[in-house]
Amino acid sequence: MLRVLFTAAVLLSPLAHADVRLPKLISDGMVLQRDTQIPLWGWADAGEAVEVRFNGQLVGQVKTTQGRWLLQLPAQQAGGPHQLSFKGRNHIELKDIYFGDVWVASGQSNMELEMARVAEAYPEDLQSANYPLIRQFKVPQEYNFKSPQQDFSGGEWVAASPKSIDNFSALAFYFGRELFQHNGVPVGILNNALGGSPVEAWMSEQALQPFPEALAEGKKFRDDKLIQSISAADKSKNEQWYGDLQRRDPGLTSKTPWYSETLDDSSWQNFSVPGFRPEPFTGVWWLRKTVELTAAQAAEARILRLGSIVDADEVYINGKQVGNTTYMYPPRRYELPAGVLKAGTNLIAVRVTSTNGKTGLLPDKPYWIGTDANPLPLTGQWKMQTAALAKNLPGDTFIRWKPLGLYNGLLAPLTSLPIKGVIWYQGESNVGAYAQYQQRFTAMISDWRAKWAQGTGQQNQFPFLFVQLANYLEKTPEPVESAWAGLREAQRQSLSEANTAMVVAIDKGEWNDIHPVDKKTLGQRLALAARAVALGEKVGYQGPELASVMAEGSQLKLSFHHSGKGLVLKGSGNSFAIAGADGQYLWAQVQLKDNQLLLSHPDIQVPVKARYGWADNPEAVLYNSEGLPAGPFEATTTK
Repeated sequence: MLRVLFTAAVLLSPLAHADVRLPKLISDGMVLQRDTQIPLWGWADAGEAVEVRFNGQLVGQVKTTQGRWLLQLPAQQAGGPHQLSFKGRNHIELKDIYFGDVWVASGQSNMELEMARVAEAYPEDLQSANYPLIRQFKVPQEYNFKSPQQDFSGGEWVAASPKSIDNFSALAFYFGRELFQHNGVPVGILNNALGGSPVEAWMSEQALQPFPEALAEGKKFRDDKLIQSISAADKSKNEQWYGDLQRRDPGLTSKTPWYSETLDDSSWQNFSVPGFRPEPFTGVWWLRKTVELTAAQAAEARILRLGSIVDADEVYINGKQVGNTTYMYPPRRYELPAGVLKAGTNLIAVRVTSTNGKTGLLPDKPYWIGTDANPLPLTGQWKMQTAALAKNLPGDTFIRWKPLGLYNGLLAPLTSLPIKGVIWYQGESNVGAYAQYQQRFTAMISDWRAKWAQGTGQQNQFPFLFVQLANYLEKTPEPVESAWAGLREAQRQSLSEANTAMVVAIDKGEWNDIHPVDKKTLGQRLALAARAVALGEKVGYQGPELASVMAEGSQLKLSFHHSGKGLVLKGSGNSFAIAGADGQYLWAQVQLKDNQLLLSHPDIQVPVKARYGWADNPEAVLYNSEGLPAGPFEATTTK
């Protein structure tokens, strides 16, 4: 999901065009927001008259001033198709236009993650994705530190179909599908999410004013020469590091390469897959395994699954390279070319590159060869050999994640188009500075609303719906401090911002993957929130929300809002902890009584603090009767 971005060489100057020109958003197949006046704008020569027609009827005529023209299209009900025409010195006809609900889908990789990445879990959803009235505009990933862009360099509206669905945001698609199936209203998705991006990258210069260090960091990159210098230095560093390993790797340079079927690996160490090397290691190491296949199995097998590997890999079968992945996060699912497998003994060789010490093949992932219906397991004993040691690879600068850049390049051009609201999944890149998150996140929300009001001329406190970070990393046996829990609490506190809603994901994460597959459930939960907050329906969309914590002798009594017909405790895992005045948390004994929770511990006589789900990867045990989970929280007794 981490793609190289480039500053647009030309910021699409409107004065360079004599003909009428439209922004990329206003194009064939677009979805416009229903039930509100729609600004229609574009560029032409100063003084040029522009005529706009809707379904053949005159909307208006306007003269271009300072290279830009603007007309207002009256509010329209949901539906279509419609046509728009624009006439100046040239004539532009747009068709297949619908009115519906338009949502910005923003954040980092868990919003960006595409349907192709969840195909293995939901193959039927991709095969049946025939939804011509769910459409996505995927924003080009181009940062800009100098000023807000007026337009994008490209992009088009694409309807969901089995042919196009691979490139849709999975979370946004499931959200949109749930809403469309509920009310039949067309859905437009403005997808500008970018993997790895911190919240500061999505903030405007005005929003960053209270955070001078972040603003100064972003302004540094207004210097094109600095960007070129840093980019060149990062490229040179990486080429030298990887090139040196390539030259020193006997697995590649020996007379008999280590991916060769004729290599004798009897002296290699045994290695259990999945698993990690027991000692920190940076450099290159190899794995080999032979697999016996019948003629029928060799002819049928089309897929090799190697879970997830830290960090990079190149994979060979019978001496031929069949795939490679350059970083740890993507699942290793390699489609095998016909003829690479044979009846009898087949050799699989994997060249693993580790950049920073910890390296291995992640547990609880699929390792097999064959087909989805007939997988042959590859877990168990492999042969392993170290090839070349190296010093840790210094990290890249990742200019695209710096403050200002994504607001100016990926967000600002959207703000002239009315929307229904925003769905947001982000925060992983701010875990290390979770104490700063609430203030910056809420400042961003307020600023986005102000920018849309300025861009559309309409005051609009549009709904801002966000996903709380999912559970991730290994479980801990005792109560601990957790930066992930701290970020989740900052998100929960951000609900103080008006017209917001938070979807809890604490039961849908994966301990070994920062990109959990289940975007379907989260899309459904976001749609419930949209129905309540954006559409005004009386529908339960929240799990239990802490209302109060009261001390009663040696117990704490917790009361909750949004419990439905009653609280539900699932499982017996430790999730609730209490502490006395010393702040030392211990797992609590939990009793559900009269739709309240009573927490206690024999070693804490005067408890004053309570936590639920306060860990990187806690057990999710508290739900309401409607099956919606409570989010993690911490609280102190109220008097």
